[in-house]
Amino acid sequence: MNRSELTDIIFKKKSVLCVGLDTDLTKIPKHLLQEEDPAFAFNKAIIDATKDQAVAYKINTAFYEAQGIKGWESMEKTLRYIPEGIFTIADAKRGDIGNTSEQYAKTFFQTYPFDSVTVAPYMGADSVKPFLQFEGKWSIVLGLTSNAGSADFQLQPCGDELLYQKVLKTVASWGTPGNIMFVIGATRKEQLKEVRAMLPEHFFLVPGVGAQGGDVDTVCRNAMNKDGGLLINVSRGIIFADSSASFAERANEEAIKYQKEMAVFL
Repeated sequence: MNRSELTDIIFKKKSVLCVGLDTDLTKIPKHLLQEEDPAFAFNKAIIDATKDQAVAYKINTAFYEAQGIKGWESMEKTLRYIPEGIFTIADAKRGDIGNTSEQYAKTFFQTYPFDSVTVAPYMGADSVKPFLQFEGKWSIVLGLTSNAGSADFQLQPCGDELLYQKVLKTVASWGTPGNIMFVIGATRKEQLKEVRAMLPEHFFLVPGVGAQGGDVDTVCRNAMNKDGGLLINVSRGIIFADSSASFAERANEEAIKYQKEMAVFL
């Protein structure tokens, strides 16, 4: 999916909602465990309940890889069930030396036809650039994350700037606003406006809204641009809003609530 197609769906749906499919089998409704593929049964119901509000789905690959071959099969079925025209993210956080990154890129852009994959930039240009060679595909690079440990490196001085600032500027020069996005945590409220000023054209994948304490209003006011420029991810707050047989209905209610908050800014 290219940038204009992503922008079109954002304004058509008046939404920047990304639903995170962090499907933990210990948290899904118990009755689904009787299904042949519990993870896919859960994901299918969530997708059906939220597809009118979501412009993207983020599949956290760790929750599938941990289940071995069955997990990979669930992930592929989930990916292929997502309706055409909705942006797909492999939240895999890959990044290695060049020839290894080439294989990771083929995994998530060819074998499993995701629109994008999250990438860790610590090893530098040769670990990121292989992902940028695929037309119509996106690398979503870790920029400023919302976990407590981010202070260990990202917020440390690096010359006359902080390390995350150097990472953002450097990585942006390797590609374009049409193939690179950045992960910018919603709980970093004081930095959202600053990062948007630094990168006025790029899309941001913004985790941390809902269960982690971030809110839609703050993110949109400080980081939205003329194309929307955001994919605000909500995982637990939607998919695990209810653990009963009514889980899909509750997911729908939460997705509608978030979409209405976002529509004000679109």
